[in-house]
Amino acid sequence: MRNPVPNTDDPDRKSRALALILDAWDQAMREGAEPEVIASVAIYAALADMVDRYGEDAVAEFCATLPERARAGEFTLRDRE
Repeated sequence: MRNPVPNTDDPDRKSRALALILDAWDQAMREGAEPEVIASVAIYAALADMVDRYGEDAVAEFCATLPERARAGEFTLRDRE
């Protein structure tokens, strides 16, 4: 059995990683990829990597927390209107 998905709340590491991902996102858009396709592929890549590292059960447990976190605004980058 693998370890659960670790807590990734270190603000400096998280901020740096997000900046790198957003730069790659912008590059993909400049090259003609649609935002919806980029989002879908990014989620797939992240989940596939996490499953490889932590296993299906740990990732499923992590994913079960996403609806509440999304509704709470944790993933909102822009100011709410």
